[in-house]
Amino acid sequence: MPQAQPPSANQPEPAQTPAKSDDAKQQQPPSPTPASPGHQQPSPGEKASGAPDEKTQEEKTGVSKDRLFWTLPNFLTVENAYQIPPLSAGQKFKVVARSTFDPVEWGYIAFVAAIAQAENSEPAYGQGWGAYGERYATSFGDNMVENFMVGAVFPSILHQDPRYYQLGKGSVVHRTAYAVERMFITRSDSGHKQFNYSEIFGAAVAAGISTYSYHPHNDQNVDNALSVWGTQVGWDMVSTVVKEFWPDIRRKFRKKDHQQ
Repeated sequence: MPQAQPPSANQPEPAQTPAKSDDAKQQQPPSPTPASPGHQQPSPGEKASGAPDEKTQEEKTGVSKDRLFWTLPNFLTVENAYQIPPLSAGQKFKVVARSTFDPVEWGYIAFVAAIAQAENSEPAYGQGWGAYGERYATSFGDNMVENFMVGAVFPSILHQDPRYYQLGKGSVVHRTAYAVERMFITRSDSGHKQFNYSEIFGAAVAAGISTYSYHPHNDQNVDNALSVWGTQVGWDMVSTVVKEFWPDIRRKFRKKDHQQ
């Protein structure tokens, strides 16, 4: 964002006035600095205080502190970010680890494992608290491996950007199509459009690792690996659409709170 420019040193000096005392100088408020012709006022969603030198969280660190529905980590979604720094490989691993091991994720995985227990998915586990514990560990492992493969390992190797850039404008259909398209089209670290190898191939490798390592022996087959891969990509797609519209939902809730 253009910074306000100080008065030019080549401007003529004003006519001299009688000297003021030091106390008077201290009491006199500083005169406002004229804005440069190209200076634009920030939009409400872009800057919190309107200060020209203030940067958003995304512009400072490249990631956000946002949470979906104020709970689930949403650190790789950026809003109103026009000039954000690329993420290094270390930063990619760090933000994925912060999201994966967030305490809220433990509760989310417990819910997923409970559904699997109720549906008796992968019957080899059986029923009971011991079986639930195994399903919990499996669900946590699936989530962790997929998160790191899609958000850190493949993006670091292929120099792709794992962040989701919210569109934030247009019709519901247009924005939904944009969100779904991001599953297949992403950005490189240098900002160019690329096929989203990190999502598609990263999820496939994660499904293969989880299926053939710690899932029950009876389920260690190609069909189950493909099922896990399809489920992970499907949930990622749903999550991406939610990420696109979450800021709108959040603003509506805040507007209602202000009106009450």
